[in-house]
Amino acid sequence: MSRTPQEAFDELIRRVKAVSLLGSCGAVLHWDHQTYMPPQGGAHRAEQLALLAGLCHEQFTAPEIGDLLSLAETGEIARPSGSAVAVNLREIRRAYDRATRIPAALVQELARISTLAQDVWVEARMASDFGRFRPWLEKLVGLKREEAQAVGRGGALYDALLDEYEPGETAARLTQVFAELRPALVDLVGRIAASGRRPDLAILHRAYPLAAQEAFGKAVVTAFGFDFHAGRLDVTTHPFCSGIGPGDTRLTTRYNLHDFGDAFFSILHEAGHGLYDQGLDPEHYGTPMGEAVSLGIHESQSRLWENFVGRSRAFWDCWLPRAREVFPDVLDGVGLDGFVFAINDVRPSFIRVDADEATYNLHIVLRFELEQALIAGDLAVADLPAAWNERMVRDLGSAPPDDAQGCLQDIHWSGGSFGYFPTYTLGNLYAAQFFAKAQAELGNLEEQFRRGEFVPLKEWLNQKIHREGQRNRAVDLVAAVTGEPLNPAYLLRHLREKLGTLYGV
Repeated sequence: MSRTPQEAFDELIRRVKAVSLLGSCGAVLHWDHQTYMPPQGGAHRAEQLALLAGLCHEQFTAPEIGDLLSLAETGEIARPSGSAVAVNLREIRRAYDRATRIPAALVQELARISTLAQDVWVEARMASDFGRFRPWLEKLVGLKREEAQAVGRGGALYDALLDEYEPGETAARLTQVFAELRPALVDLVGRIAASGRRPDLAILHRAYPLAAQEAFGKAVVTAFGFDFHAGRLDVTTHPFCSGIGPGDTRLTTRYNLHDFGDAFFSILHEAGHGLYDQGLDPEHYGTPMGEAVSLGIHESQSRLWENFVGRSRAFWDCWLPRAREVFPDVLDGVGLDGFVFAINDVRPSFIRVDADEATYNLHIVLRFELEQALIAGDLAVADLPAAWNERMVRDLGSAPPDDAQGCLQDIHWSGGSFGYFPTYTLGNLYAAQFFAKAQAELGNLEEQFRRGEFVPLKEWLNQKIHREGQRNRAVDLVAAVTGEPLNPAYLLRHLREKLGTLYGV
């Protein structure tokens, strides 16, 4: 029996949602792999995830999906530009065309190898032994090249991988953006170093009881609006957020007795991701209208809550008195000025996740350059440590003492996530622009933060960004929300104003 375009669309959505449900099962297994799975379960987990990845790929790339999609696209239901139906058809078509170009065997092999490689990466990082991880990274680079060749349309291989995380973005455009950003950041960091001002970092490295760190972090993100009846917080090696589905958003962090900022700011960061996931429209779950626009937009939410809110003086006007109650002995005698200066310390560091706002994007530029070279074949995996150290000296002044603090520090490449890193800097840029617009529309956000009022900002983000799903691509969303294209001037202004006050530059 022949279907109408509307009937084809309804069946298409049913099938796409079923694939999303299957994928969410894999997300639970991945979360468990990074949190509670016994160390010896890695090989079995790799086979489980490979099987699920293969099933998702098989179901989504079935010829019936293509037939349903083609029929639905012929109907009037696809015509209203920007409608939920039109958006879903547009983005399902994009995903289907990409997925059908990747062989099922490659999908399964990538899932299997990346799961095994992550376990080896953990061991190699602990031992600071790049040689142990090198053969696995070589396998992953080879597999990702195969994927890029399969899905690319004749352009740079790297663009095909970047497009998975930031649809429509290109390395050429990012190179231009980074070329504008990098010298301004190097200049700012240099002037800060020359200022001679230094905060007392000992404030952050006293003994902060771990249970109290967890309780305090959860209290703060609850005030932001994160719903712990629909989420949880657990411990992992490398903090992440996993949006399993409606009503189930998992945050993770790591705790250090003598480093308050390590857990606290990662909790805020991951909660920013979690607020985005919890803000998506549950009625559209499993379809593009119920999914995030891009990783850059997702990152903008985490960086906004971590840095624009959580490192602001206004935030600590409200929360430092409460912190003194939670950590009475630790924060005794610590003033607001000293604490805010300490959490906004600027100085080059080896570790990206510990980097301050001014130097952070220099870490991303380094990774962006290196992974392009790896995928293009211009840099051999064996030469990665030396290339990494050379660029660290160039942009941040010194080379790391070992590979654990160098090219082994991030989990991304062990999971095959090439093209992911640039989204962090895009997130910082988007965050600055969104925050400026929110300030213009919501009034004095600093006064709201001092009163402990954070929900108005969350609801603004829900309305302007989260509930819109993938109605707009990232570049169009920024323009729709802020009234202008992506503009690095907002981030540079934010950094110069805040850090200029602290450092007198």
